[in-house]
Amino acid sequence: MKEWLRSIPAVHELQNHEQFEALLRENHLDVTQLTKQLKEAVDQIRLLLLNGDWNGATPGTNQFIDEVFQRLAVNIKKQFSYTIEKVINGTGTILHTNLGRARLSDNAISHVVETAQNYSNLEYKLNEGERGSRHSHVEALLKEITGAEAVMVVNNNAAAVYLVLRALAENKEVIVSRGQLVEIGGSFRISSIMEESGAKLIEVGTTNKTHLYDYEKALNPETAIVMKVHTSNFKVIGFTKSVETEDLIQLTNRDEEVIFYEDLGSGALFDFRKHGIGEEPVVKEVIEMGADLVTFSGDKLLGGPQAGIIAGKKKIIDRLKKHQLARVVRVDKMTLAALEGTLIDYARGEKGVQNIPTIRDLLVSIEELDERSKRFVTNLLQGTEYFQAKIFPGTSQVGGGTMPDVQLPTMVISLKHHALTAEQVGRKLRTEFKPAIIGRIQKDEFIIDLRTVTKEEEKLLVQSLIQL
Repeated sequence: MKEWLRSIPAVHELQNHEQFEALLRENHLDVTQLTKQLKEAVDQIRLLLLNGDWNGATPGTNQFIDEVFQRLAVNIKKQFSYTIEKVINGTGTILHTNLGRARLSDNAISHVVETAQNYSNLEYKLNEGERGSRHSHVEALLKEITGAEAVMVVNNNAAAVYLVLRALAENKEVIVSRGQLVEIGGSFRISSIMEESGAKLIEVGTTNKTHLYDYEKALNPETAIVMKVHTSNFKVIGFTKSVETEDLIQLTNRDEEVIFYEDLGSGALFDFRKHGIGEEPVVKEVIEMGADLVTFSGDKLLGGPQAGIIAGKKKIIDRLKKHQLARVVRVDKMTLAALEGTLIDYARGEKGVQNIPTIRDLLVSIEELDERSKRFVTNLLQGTEYFQAKIFPGTSQVGGGTMPDVQLPTMVISLKHHALTAEQVGRKLRTEFKPAIIGRIQKDEFIIDLRTVTKEEEKLLVQSLIQL
C-alpha cells in the first residue's frame, strides 16, 4: 500500500502532462482552477486506495495517469453543469410544483430572450425621453383583461398578500373567516403572514360555517380590511356555509374606510367552467362585482412566470406602489417580459390562449390523448421487446395547489419491463437520460400520462425507453 501511495504522481508533475493542457483548452479554465480540481481528483483516488476501494490501474503506470485525468474530466463536467435542467413531465400533473409549475408559451420565451440579451426601455419612456415605471409594461394589458382600474406586479402572491396587509392594515384589524385561514406550500399560513405584517387578525365564524352576521358583528372603527381567501388548494364539503363575495362587497360599501380584499390565489383569467373544468372564479368577475383589491399568482392557472399580481381600485394601488416595501418585492425585467408575452396571448382572445401550455394541457381532449397513447405504444413495441404495455382510462391532476377536486379524464400508459422493476425503470429514466424523465409508479407498473408531454418530448421518451 505504501508503495502504491508513493507511486501516485505529484500534482506539479501531472500539470506538465499533455492531458492537463488539453483540459485547459477544452473547458476554458485557468491554471489555478484546473490545478485545484486536479488536486481534488488525486485526493479522491488516494482515499480510495487507503480504504481499499480502488479497483483501477496500478499507481505509477500510464493507465493510472489516464484514469486520474478521466476522473478530473468527470469532476469538471459535474462542477460546471447546470443543476437546474430540463425534465420530461410524464406524470400528467400540469402545474407540478416540484417540476417548476407552468411552462411558458413560445411568445413569452422569445420575449424573455430578447429582453435578456439587450438593453430595454424597462424604466424609460421612449416618446418623452424621460424616466418611466416598470409597472407600465404589463399594467395596461392587465387592466384590459381584468377590468381593474390599476394593477401592480410583485415577485409572488405571498409577497402580494404581505404588501397589501402591511401597507393597508398595519396595527389595524383584518376580518377573515376561520374556514379560510389556509396553509399553502412551504408552511405559508395566512395567519402567520398577517402577524408578520403587523395587522391584527380577527377570526369570525367556525371552520365549516361562517355567516354574514359574523362579519357584521366584528366590524368596528379599527377594521381596515375584510379579507376573503379563496380556498384554492382544498375543499370543505358537507355541512358548510360561507359568505359570497357580492355580500361582503355590499357590507364593506357601507363604510368607505373599509377595504374588501380577496386573495384569489390561483389566478384564473380564463373561464375554465365553460369547458366543464372546476369552479374557479375568474378575476374579471370579482373585479366587476366591486372588489377593492384582488391578488393572484402568475405561474398557476394564469400560465405565466412566478409573480404576484395586485389588481383593483386606483387610489389603493397607488398607495401600494408608493410603499417602501414595493421596492423590496418588485419584479425584474425577465419576469415582466415573460408576463407580458403571456398576457398578449390572453389579449388575443380564445385563439390566443391556446398558445399557453397550461391552458392547452387543461383543455386537451380525451380523444387526442387516446390517439397519442396508441401511437406511443405502437412506436415503443416496434423498437423493443422488453416492455409490456397497455392503455387504460385514468385521471390527471391540475396541481400547484389549484382545483383540488378536479380530476381531468385522461388515458394513461402502463409499462412493465421484463427484467426491471417499476422502481428501477423510474430510477434509470431519472438518472441515466438527458433530459430526465419523470413518471408515476403504481404497484409494479411505470405510468405515463401524455397530457403533460409535448409531441417532441414523446419521441425522446420512446427512444429512452427503447434503450433501457
